[in-house]
Amino acid sequence: MIFYLTALFAGLLVVSNILAVKVFTVLGFDLPAAVIVYMATFLITDVIGEVYGKKMAARAIRAGFVTQIIVLFFIYIAIEVPAAPFFEMQTEYEMILGGSFQVIIASLVSYLVSQNLDVFIFHKLKERHGRRHLWLRNNFSAVITQFVDTSIFIVIAFIGTVPTNVLISMIFMQYIAKIIIVLLDTPIVYLLVGIARKQLDKERALLMSVTQQLS
Repeated sequence: MIFYLTALFAGLLVVSNILAVKVFTVLGFDLPAAVIVYMATFLITDVIGEVYGKKMAARAIRAGFVTQIIVLFFIYIAIEVPAAPFFEMQTEYEMILGGSFQVIIASLVSYLVSQNLDVFIFHKLKERHGRRHLWLRNNFSAVITQFVDTSIFIVIAFIGTVPTNVLISMIFMQYIAKIIIVLLDTPIVYLLVGIARKQLDKERALLMSVTQQLS
């Protein structure tokens, strides 16, 4: 199960970077199309940390960061190789996949800071409560880290290009939207944790059975 969760985590990170080019409006909120996908990555690290421990969650974060760097490298190569004479969408291709250097840096910095902070807060609460109050760990860590994530990304990505009051408005609107998503995904966290724990128990039982047969 840990393999699938880590693979899903890295895959969603890559997809979120591609989807982020588009901005949509819903109920007065202007949001990047990647917002729900990116928020799911925090859900997954919470599940990994809850079931498999802090070290495994941190390992998934490092794997996600390396994956993003590798994908960005190959995207750069794909953009720079000469286009075939009949390929007439090079400009659009670059606009969608290229992104600006400032936005890329903003994404990577906010990712590293917020994901590691999320794991830190989540496990500080788990040390205090044990398996109890998963909903509190999931939501409280998100309330803090989503503000940090949103603030870092928007400030780095857009500082110098939009007025300060617009930056503040963008941070506030996206933060509120992300918190709403966090509150809605709590049942999914419980579901995935339950599935992962059952799978882990089966793996441990199988390992114990094999060990007893060999001894």
